[in-house]
Amino acid sequence: MGCKKNRTQPIDSMGPKIRKTQEFQREYVSREPRAISRSSRFPEHSRASHHLSDRFALRAKIAENTRAREAFILIEIAPSILSADFARLAEDANAAVRGGATLLHVDVMDGHFVPNITIGPVVVKSLRKVVDVPLDCHLMIENPDEYIPDFVKAGANRISVHQEACVHLNRTLELILSHGVQAGVAINPATPVQTLGEVLDIVDVVLVMSVNPGFGGQKFIPGSLEKVRKLATMRAAKGVGFRIEIDGGIDLDTIAPATRAGAEIFVAGSHVFGHGDPARSVEGLLRAANEATLLRA
Repeated sequence: MGCKKNRTQPIDSMGPKIRKTQEFQREYVSREPRAISRSSRFPEHSRASHHLSDRFALRAKIAENTRAREAFILIEIAPSILSADFARLAEDANAAVRGGATLLHVDVMDGHFVPNITIGPVVVKSLRKVVDVPLDCHLMIENPDEYIPDFVKAGANRISVHQEACVHLNRTLELILSHGVQAGVAINPATPVQTLGEVLDIVDVVLVMSVNPGFGGQKFIPGSLEKVRKLATMRAAKGVGFRIEIDGGIDLDTIAPATRAGAEIFVAGSHVFGHGDPARSVEGLLRAANEATLLRA
């Protein structure tokens, strides 16, 4: 990802810990998008065929990632293209990337699971041609199993499905992993985090909705912070390595408390694409989140 020479560098005005965090972030995200996915740990994509040594290797990898997280909190901004200007989608997306976005969030809605219709694999395929960061596809749809192969083929690097939309959640997550991409599970504001207890060992990301899904520009639901804290506690207790993502109402006022609660990936749409230059908006969010990491307990 190239950066403009005149871009402001917030690192110089921050303390040593933030500087180290951002240096770690640049090194981490410079790897191949799928380098830390479960598929790369298990190239054959068949969990039934894994030997015991593979399980030990996975546990060792999780422990390594946990130690890295404790030393350096990796903060990522995932601009939601739903709020971008689709007449200039490539320009908006790349502006956000120049500002420090390390992935792009793609909100997929079907008008059934949520009261809105947005985009599908065709847009993902087009976006894949013009950006070089991972595409984080959030499927807010019924029967997601039917569409997972299409999104993978279009260029998705991570696919998240909703716990509320999946009758057989474990099977759906395994289907995502079998296609060689990262798997995420999302929960709506009224869904307890305890409903995810049986799949936390196989997901790469847990996505906490901090608004009711369907439309951008909604107000942040404060109760979402307690869900983030509970997930961080569950992760430590289980010794697993999923990351915590939060989506909805993320701006300069809400990103700091969400960071202190334990969130690491922040989906932001209206704040990034609705306030002038997307690059500057992303820079501001990154600065606020990285400063907040100093206040984590």
